[in-house]
Amino acid sequence: MEEEGKWESKFPAFPYEPYSIQIDFMNSLYHSLNKGGVSMLESPTGTGKTLSIICSALQWVVDRREQQKSEKGGDGKTWENDDEHGLDDEPDWIRDFVANKDNQGQEKKIKMKKFGVGFGKPDKRRDRESCKDLFSQGMEGEDLVTKKEGENSQKKKDAVELTDEEFLLEDYESEVEGPGGKSKRKSGGDPLSSSSDGEGEEDHSNEEEEEKLKVYFCSRTHSQLSQFIKELRKTIFANEIKVVSLGSRKNFCINEEVSKLGNSTRINERCLELQKNNKKEVSKIKNMGAGGRIRRTKASSGCPMLRKPKLQRQFRSEISQQGALDIEDLVHLGRNMGTCPYYGSRSMVPAADLVILPYQSLLSKSSRESLGLNLKNNIVIIDEAHNLADSLISMYDSKLTLSQLENVHSHIERYFERFRNLLGPGNRRYIQTLMVLTRAFLQILREDASVDLPHTEKASGANSAFYASMAINDFLFSLNIDNINLVKLLQYIKESNIIHKVSGYGDKTASLQKCSAHYDTGECSEVESTLSGFRALSDMLLSLTNNNGDGKIIVSRSQPTCSGQQGGYIKYVMLTGEKIFSEIVDQAHAVLLAGGTLQPIEETRERLFPWLPPNQLHFFSCSHIVPPESILPVAVSRGPSGQSFDFSYSSRSSAIMIQELGLLLCNLVTVVPEGIVVFFSSFDYEGQVYDAWKASGLMERIMKKKRLFREPRKSTDVESVLKEYKETINTLSIGASKENPASQSGAIFLAVVGGKISEGINLSDGMGRCIVMVGLPYPSPSDIELIERVKHIEGLGNSNPIKPPKFSVTEEVYNGGVKAGFDILRSCRRRGKEYYENLCMKAVNQSIGRAIRHVNDYAAILLVDTRYASDPSSRSLSHPANRLPQWIKDRLVSSTDSYGEVHKLLHQFFRFNKKRGC
Repeated sequence: MEEEGKWESKFPAFPYEPYSIQIDFMNSLYHSLNKGGVSMLESPTGTGKTLSIICSALQWVVDRREQQKSEKGGDGKTWENDDEHGLDDEPDWIRDFVANKDNQGQEKKIKMKKFGVGFGKPDKRRDRESCKDLFSQGMEGEDLVTKKEGENSQKKKDAVELTDEEFLLEDYESEVEGPGGKSKRKSGGDPLSSSSDGEGEEDHSNEEEEEKLKVYFCSRTHSQLSQFIKELRKTIFANEIKVVSLGSRKNFCINEEVSKLGNSTRINERCLELQKNNKKEVSKIKNMGAGGRIRRTKASSGCPMLRKPKLQRQFRSEISQQGALDIEDLVHLGRNMGTCPYYGSRSMVPAADLVILPYQSLLSKSSRESLGLNLKNNIVIIDEAHNLADSLISMYDSKLTLSQLENVHSHIERYFERFRNLLGPGNRRYIQTLMVLTRAFLQILREDASVDLPHTEKASGANSAFYASMAINDFLFSLNIDNINLVKLLQYIKESNIIHKVSGYGDKTASLQKCSAHYDTGECSEVESTLSGFRALSDMLLSLTNNNGDGKIIVSRSQPTCSGQQGGYIKYVMLTGEKIFSEIVDQAHAVLLAGGTLQPIEETRERLFPWLPPNQLHFFSCSHIVPPESILPVAVSRGPSGQSFDFSYSSRSSAIMIQELGLLLCNLVTVVPEGIVVFFSSFDYEGQVYDAWKASGLMERIMKKKRLFREPRKSTDVESVLKEYKETINTLSIGASKENPASQSGAIFLAVVGGKISEGINLSDGMGRCIVMVGLPYPSPSDIELIERVKHIEGLGNSNPIKPPKFSVTEEVYNGGVKAGFDILRSCRRRGKEYYENLCMKAVNQSIGRAIRHVNDYAAILLVDTRYASDPSSRSLSHPANRLPQWIKDRLVSSTDSYGEVHKLLHQFFRFNKKRGC
């Protein structure tokens, strides 16, 4: 622990006098950055973790730059353009960092890059393989020069009608067929993004700025990232460093014609389509005389928010002047200036010192490449890392539905029928291969499928379905497609632009059939659904190139619905995150995992970085800043009428249990001031309980004392409901008079574990005076993907990895039955069972941690279920109470004889804290 006053010299940016645990946290993080590698830092919610991360990590960066500058002779150069070698006594990683930068200096002089387009190093391979979708108007200067490329550079008339020749693919030869192992045509980038602008070597962004040391901070939600910006603004760093916030198009888009589509996938695809259209117009160039002078024609299509490069430059300049801005600020600025904040913020990445972005953007390799994020020797901080392993692997899942397959297959067939005699042999062969694959996938999904699936079970009931789970190789062999070279096929899809050619032709034929010149929303949706289908097919093909043991293929054959639609699908479920995470660790200087509840850390280590010995993993954990008298955690085993609480799967829906829970709430609203938040295991169960209370009259009794709110299923509606909830508490709590005790005082909020309220929302002070956790929110054992993960994790660390663990029930779970899922869980000896239990308790800990947000806050935490109650001296290590955070476990009232005892404790607790004046 730091001596009093010493922290000021080490962490001068901290805006207040820190608590001892905050000093310990900052010192530990600083040490982790010195050491490099992987570290895990745990600090309970409400302890100022975010502010500690900012002041420690950014101070470390400043110190390193100052050290580097002084070691280079103090020549007065700024760290931003310093490119000389350091001295021999520098840490290895700093020497490597500078050496790499110097070695690339010569290449920079030769390879000019367009500002705002490339973002990354001039790496041809990455430019070819990455999923770029960067806008084509971000360069400095008034003129935009593009190259003619094959037939696409021919002058087109401005008429509305287009000839079919536009949709004809250029001749394609694979690397085996073409001379010298090269393709005949130039690489067109990823056809799904189709907005890369020219070749990589033409790009001349400021490579030196790209090379400087960066901090990447990522979290799960946009609201958590906005909270990070708010904390950053409290420090001097907000105005001294260059900060940029990245996010999704859905959050950034200010083009109302695009944003009104609502769905993220449709917004992405429409945005990329506009960039593609814009590129076509900009590419219309003319040779002016013998001098070869080139003139750009006026762009008449594309997104109106990207037509003026000058506005994008002004946008970047404004960001630099205003300091740290969150997504809402950037959207507001972009709307006022009439230019795209999504691409504007992306163009700031090379010059940024601190990049703030959501999980997906950093953890997904394709997203990193698309954004041009360079992790080499930089710092990666991953906040809210309690479920990092599952979040990481889920990004690499892929799903292909029956309707998508039928759509894609019909489009390819129509295209092939029209252009068959005009296509070269290479194109013909690959398109036929695609048709073979889509036909095989369709065959396995249809009800009359003749393909035999191993371990297939049929469920009973109205929504009966066939399910099967198998390894990649088994799937390929069962469809007789194991002889297809998927790697070469994917390369063809990327390089040939077939997806947009087929989609474009399908769009034209569909519009002609409608005999309408109007481009209505329905037609737009048709194009986007086709692109979505092609994207899903490409993702699935890419998934099938993974190692056989990396994941599982799940096939679902659903019965046709009354409307005639079929809901079958093929899904690849990634099961291992080790290789994915190692790509990040190998590049970055340091990777820090931060969170309020990271334990048990061994599970995370085994799943993400098993190569790292336990004794080499730097782990830090601290207690809470609130005094013991500020929290009251109680295991509530009985209700007001004496009924024992059991919210296990088999009994939670009983009328008696729901009634007893309602009676508990009727009592709590009389003793708890201000706000009560009740967490249920699912939206379905919350709805079931709400309806039962309403029918029985219990709801009316509850609402006599507190106004009731419910968490909306649509996450975009949560903010407005929360705002009303907070305003109600403030109004009613102040207005509640002693003369009229029967009047409403405060509010009650019915929330769901795993919903937006339980993840990253601050329920401080009156918003969360009492948190009620109903039961143990175990995930459903009928979840096919969950059971596959459980089985995979159970096999981790086996001495004989070739022989998987045996389960008493193997594939019967795929009839969707809960009993079969429980049988598999009971068959697990250790790891699989622990993983399942940890999922539950991590969700509990996240939810109950929403309440205590600062040192003067106070709240009661009621764990309502007999399974929480126990004798501390005799409970096992796997007992739910032992998986609570230490600061709650130390103060837990683990057993009570009756509800009367609980009520008395609550009355004393709130009376004491009211007198204390918190």
